[in-house]
Amino acid sequence: MNKFLKRLFDIIFSGLALIAFSPLFLILAIWIKSDSHGPVFFVQERLGKNAEVFKIIKFRTMVINAENIGDGLSVKTDKDSRITKSGRLLRKTSLDELPQLINVFLGQMSIVGPRPPVTYHPYGGIENYPGWALKRFEMRPGITGLAQVRYRNSKTWEERFQVDVEYIKEFSILLDIKILLATLKRVFKSDNIYG
Repeated sequence: MNKFLKRLFDIIFSGLALIAFSPLFLILAIWIKSDSHGPVFFVQERLGKNAEVFKIIKFRTMVINAENIGDGLSVKTDKDSRITKSGRLLRKTSLDELPQLINVFLGQMSIVGPRPPVTYHPYGGIENYPGWALKRFEMRPGITGLAQVRYRNSKTWEERFQVDVEYIKEFSILLDIKILLATLKRVFKSDNIYG
């Protein structure tokens, strides 16, 4: 029942949010496009429920091909030259995450859940994950999650994965509500965005 209610909430919330935020989507799209060369959206393959690959959608905050330049996947500071002018604000306010509402509506993600890792990091592929970490793939990945509100990016991937497993084991609608409330508080704070 908890999982049914979770999915029902995801569909209703993401659908209404996409309608409500559509003017903001348009404004941000125009800003991103006029600010730097490249597409409005950043699309990347991630591991979702049951470790199935899906394409996550975010507003682009960096220059084209950024993950193959400089520090690669690591972004240590907002002074990183790969981040665009619009990208700095989008990252600071977490507005770059808004397009993931599309992933939620399509059933690839949930509002709350473990963050979806890229297919090749941190263990070099799903076949190299330690057994305990595979449990985090038993539920849809989320836009926000327990590890996000507890640590954001201040801990290693492995430490965050341990919290993801904790979330899976303790999952309830009440826990999701607590995480959502904690997320709202986090949005207004810019600490630990870059680790």
